[in-house]
Parts: sequence; C-alpha cells; structure tokens
Amino acid sequence: MATAVAKVGKSVHRIFVGNLPWTVGHQELRGYFKEFGRVVNANVIFDKKTGCSKGYGFVSFNSLQALEKIENEQKHILEGNYLNIHKS
Repeated sequence: MATAVAKVGKSVHRIFVGNLPWTVGHQELRGYFKEFGRVVNANVIFDKKTGCSKGYGFVSFNSLQALEKIENEQKHILEGNYLNIHKS
C-alpha cells in the first residue's frame, strides 16, 4: 500500500502561485491553470480568522508537461495581477 502512495506522489507536480487578487478563489485558480494541463488540485490559502485570501495558493498537475507550458509562458495575469509562480 505504501508503494502505491509513493508512486502517486511522484506523478503529481505542484506550483506555488503568489500575488493572487483577493477576489480569486479555488475555482478561479483552477480555471486559469486548466488551459496548461489537467489540474489535480487548486487551493487558495485563506486566513482562518478573517476568511480573506492571503494572496497565494498552490496548484497540482498530473504531468510535467503542464509545468513546462507554464514556464514557457512569459507572463501570467489573473484579474489584473501578475502572478508569481515557483515550483514547490
């Protein structure tokens, strides 16, 4: 069982996305990145006390090709903000 989990973990590729507009939620983040490949998970981080976005999140893909497409794109703009993207 542990072997199966390890194989799944290796096939998921994750990026950090910073400078998100406060109006962007999980669905908007997923919607933006689905053009680059199959999104396994898109998660915006919210402050537990205020419920407001902290301005960053994570997106996971099932293929390395999606990350390559993202890296080849010069700029990523979502709702007027230039996104900061790093592999995580």
